Amino acid sequence: MFEGLFARVRNGDRSAEATVAPLRPAATRPTIGLALGGGAARGFAHIGVMRTLEAHGIVPDVIVGTSIGAVVGGCYAGRQLDSLEQWARSLNVRSVLSYLDISLSGSGLIRGGHLAKQLETALTDSRVEDLPIRFAAIATEFNTGHEIWLTRGRLAEALRASYALPGIFPPVLIGGRWLVDGALVNPVPVSAARALGARLVIAVNLNSDLFGRGTIISDHGSDASDDAAQEAAKPNGLRGLFGGERSLRRQFLGRRGRPGIPTVMVEAFNVMQDRITRARLAGDPPDVLISPRLGPVGWFDFHRAAQAIAIGSEATEKAIEAVTEAVTALSHTDNGYGAAK
Repeated sequence: MFEGLFARVRNGDRSAEATVAPLRPAATRPTIGLALGGGAARGFAHIGVMRTLEAHGIVPDVIVGTSIGAVVGGCYAGRQLDSLEQWARSLNVRSVLSYLDISLSGSGLIRGGHLAKQLETALTDSRVEDLPIRFAAIATEFNTGHEIWLTRGRLAEALRASYALPGIFPPVLIGGRWLVDGALVNPVPVSAARALGARLVIAVNLNSDLFGRGTIISDHGSDASDDAAQEAAKPNGLRGLFGGERSLRRQFLGRRGRPGIPTVMVEAFNVMQDRITRARLAGDPPDVLISPRLGPVGWFDFHRAAQAIAIGSEATEKAIEAVTEAVTALSHTDNGYGAAK
């Protein structure tokens, strides 16, 4: 019976080879999730991360982002990453200032209308539940502290709520809840990515290189320099009487030796976010952690997008081996009967 089969093989019949060759089980890769952390202008590094992952064939099935991580992740899921990157690279100091619609009468120092309009133009009427990739933006209900996962509704509104840094941007009303920046409760949302179905979670922490924070100063107190600083801060004579506007500007922007309002708020937020990030990553570590070294890029250095993107890409290239190893380790094969080996 086998003589005819072997004869067809000798005569070049490829179908015969296919008949006798054993069927190889097909490998199924795990569901991949990205957890993109917050960090304001540093968040442009996420663009470099996602570009590099995609170049190596790593395409996420789930994306969860906090603050600027939600913006980049949402634009990627909404297929608008090209537009976001082009806009980011076009920013300079002057154009960044044009987006700062300062307001001292609302619930935030910056109204955020110009930035919101930019997002709405790019994302039009995109809705979270209609995206081709499962996506969630993390926000915080400010009066209860609830962690809110925005998984439906208008995408632009979800992103705006996720980056609404308290005191800087006003809270955003969505579904009857006033929402602010998600970094208050979940700066690098690994847990949310897992809950939304990710088997393999790649997390990006933008603030891992803020060394020297969180130490204990065990012996400290006042000295003579404090009195000199207080005296220098007092207004004097006609300059103090008629220089109200200039004084207000200095209070807002700060001056040498004394930080302004935005700096105080952001630095305080930075300390809090760092502590929360450490605790949450220790309790629920990702499978792979990418940590771009963004020390040269400050929170408000939006004009340095190209540098941040390059740093994100470089950090991801260094982590690619770990990513591919994790994908291989968590992949399974189907033996033909639906069982994983």
